[in-house]
Amino acid sequence: MDSKTKWNLKYKERMNDLKKPVPNTRLKYLSDYLKGGTALDLASGLGGNSFFLARMNYQVQAVDISDVAINFIREGAAQNHLKIQAQICDLTDLNNPIWASHHYDVVVISYYLDRKLFPIVKSLIKDGGYFFMETFYQSPGTNSPSVSNQYKLQPNELLAEFGDWNVLFFEESEHEGRQTIFCQRKC
Repeated sequence: MDSKTKWNLKYKERMNDLKKPVPNTRLKYLSDYLKGGTALDLASGLGGNSFFLARMNYQVQAVDISDVAINFIREGAAQNHLKIQAQICDLTDLNNPIWASHHYDVVVISYYLDRKLFPIVKSLIKDGGYFFMETFYQSPGTNSPSVSNQYKLQPNELLAEFGDWNVLFFEESEHEGRQTIFCQRKC
C-alpha cells in the first residue's frame, strides 16, 4: 500500500471519531510566542495545528499527502472563515515548488520525521521566526513497536540539529516516547 492510500485510510477512520481537531498540547502551551504572520504546517493531518494557528492570526499553509485530510481542512477553513491554504504535498519530494519561494514566521511539524527536511525547514523560516517539532524518539524507557526506529529521533537529536538556534523549549518524555522542540531562528 502506498503512503497516500495508507494515510487516507487512517484519516477516514479518525474522522469518524473526531468532534473537532485539536492542536498539539505543547504548541498551545507556547502560544504566547505566536503573534501572527505566516505559518507552514507540514504533515498537517486533519489540521488541529493549522486551525489553531489560523485562530492565532496566522495565514496558514497546510500540507499533507492525504487528499482526505486536505479536503477536511479546506472544508473546515471555509466553514469557519479561517485563512488556511491546504494542499496535497508529498514531503518526500525535495524538489517541490513549495520550498522555492516561501518564507514563514513559524513552521510546525507534529509526528512526522524525515531528516532530509531539516535543512529545507531551516531555509524556510524568516530571521526571528520559530520552529516547533514534536515526534517519537528512541526512549530507553518506552518501546513502541508500532513505530519503526527509522521514524524515531535519537535522544537529544533535535537539540543537536537546532543547537545554533535560540532554543525556547525542549523536552524528552521517556514515559510518552516523544521529543519536542520550540526554537527561534537567530537574526
